[in-house]
Amino acid sequence: MRVIAAVPFGRVLRDLADEHPYVPGDEANSNDEAEEHLHSADAALGHWHRVLLDRRDILGIVLPWHLGEGGAVELVPPTGMTVAAAAVRLRALGAEYASGNPLCAHKLDRQTTAPPRPLYLSSRPVPGADYERMTAGEGLIHLDGLHRVLSWERAGRLPGIPLIEAFVAADAAWAPALDAGARPPSAAPDVRHGAGHHRHGLDVDPDRKISHGAHHVDDMPDVHGGLHTQ
Repeated sequence: MRVIAAVPFGRVLRDLADEHPYVPGDEANSNDEAEEHLHSADAALGHWHRVLLDRRDILGIVLPWHLGEGGAVELVPPTGMTVAAAAVRLRALGAEYASGNPLCAHKLDRQTTAPPRPLYLSSRPVPGADYERMTAGEGLIHLDGLHRVLSWERAGRLPGIPLIEAFVAADAAWAPALDAGARPPSAAPDVRHGAGHHRHGLDVDPDRKISHGAHHVDDMPDVHGGLHTQ
């Protein structure tokens, strides 16, 4: 994970509104719930940072309780589950999951070819029913983007998306321990519409670019709990 800059909460909300507008008539759109999670995280933690994640980071994100959009099969238990483990479970369930959870399956399917969009995370579980029995004490905790990350991993897209943008809610002590060079909100550049970069795929700072060398995560045989990527 690369911490790029501290950002104000207003920037996070604007990004959510721009990239994930709430459409009341679309039953597969739950972005009103996503905004509630963001407000809860901001109230509990108070600071936000823009970061870039590679595949290994994404596979380690802890997902909260997920009932499969009210379907017959629970995808993630109340104690939580990493993206890596949930992807394995989704593969194992196969057609059973799609038939018992048609709305969730629809949301997964439509993300298969959708352009990469930011994820929203927190550094520890936040208040709320989806998180109250989560056993993870800290790490990268999902706030919004479950169907995106599972769809990307299921479709094999993550190795082809070098870096994914995310916004992480954390307390004041979190980011400086990871990257002392993270810029304060007033100095954080807005790269949303700059030239010469992919909107949500690549880091635009030439000093921070990552090459796919011998030790790139995509070349590692096992990632997080024995998930085989070959």
